Amino acid sequence: MIILVINCGSSSIKYQLLDMRSDDVYDLMAKGIVEKIGLESGRLQHTPIGRDKVVKDLYIPDHTVGMQLVLDALVDKDYGVLESFEDIEAVGHRIVQGADFFSGSAIVDEDVLSKIDFCCDFAPLHNPAHLLGIRACQEVLPNVPQVVTFDTAFHQTMPPHAYMYGLPYEYYEKYHIRRYGAHGTSHQFVANKGAKMVGLDVNESRIITCHIGNGSSITAIHNGKSIDTSMGLTPLEGLIMGTRCGDVDPNAILYIMKKENLSPDEMYTLVNKKSGFLGVSQRTSDAREMDELANGGDFKAKLTLKMLSFQMIKYTVN
Repeated sequence: MIILVINCGSSSIKYQLLDMRSDDVYDLMAKGIVEKIGLESGRLQHTPIGRDKVVKDLYIPDHTVGMQLVLDALVDKDYGVLESFEDIEAVGHRIVQGADFFSGSAIVDEDVLSKIDFCCDFAPLHNPAHLLGIRACQEVLPNVPQVVTFDTAFHQTMPPHAYMYGLPYEYYEKYHIRRYGAHGTSHQFVANKGAKMVGLDVNESRIITCHIGNGSSITAIHNGKSIDTSMGLTPLEGLIMGTRCGDVDPNAILYIMKKENLSPDEMYTLVNKKSGFLGVSQRTSDAREMDELANGGDFKAKLTLKMLSFQMIKYTVN
């Protein structure tokens, strides 16, 4: 069975094409990434297994264009690995936010899509991108089943005292306001892989996992289950990230809104898309470019990376 696996992030689309013989036996046919979506210098890197990597630098305005680049690469006459899209028998998607609707994977239907859409407010940089990826696949592969797995599902084992906020309880009941976390598939995989590498039984262990990138989070795992994590209702909470501010005193948000006369939507854009690495450095949201700038002596780039490392240590020690 040939399966296309899609991971739409806030600024990237990672993909793998797998020929699955069983749950544990498979061949990787191709892999790649569409990155820096929405930035001036976008890139497609496509690697057909056993052949040379193909790299294309081009402007990629959004995830719809990015998804089309992935599908076109898979059937390209020069570097593709499929005769046609009809060779794909199933598509799997990683979804950031499923709230408390999902504690496991689900087959895509309109009800599932409506719940993913409901959660867009909780993952504003991700869930809309996931929906675009799913819809793009539906257009090209209308008869192919699609399955979604949720980053939040792993964190559904957090106890109420870990996921609740100190807000009036009615907002939890009315609007589902609570900590959901993210990167659950990553944290679960790393915990199991790390335990195996050092000879631990993951079901009798205490592990801290770190997922660091354009989006970053830290999770405390006890006996293989998530008991606390740094991200909150949305991926905005926690560590400083590519364009997200991370932990900020809520009154600082209100103060800026009053001083700058910003609407809620404008403030939403500021903390989600104009802050973090980009906001502090005033240069870039990309960690690789940040590292180059810091090594070149740029003060704000150095400050940005120091903030990230300091916050990582603070979370893990506390």
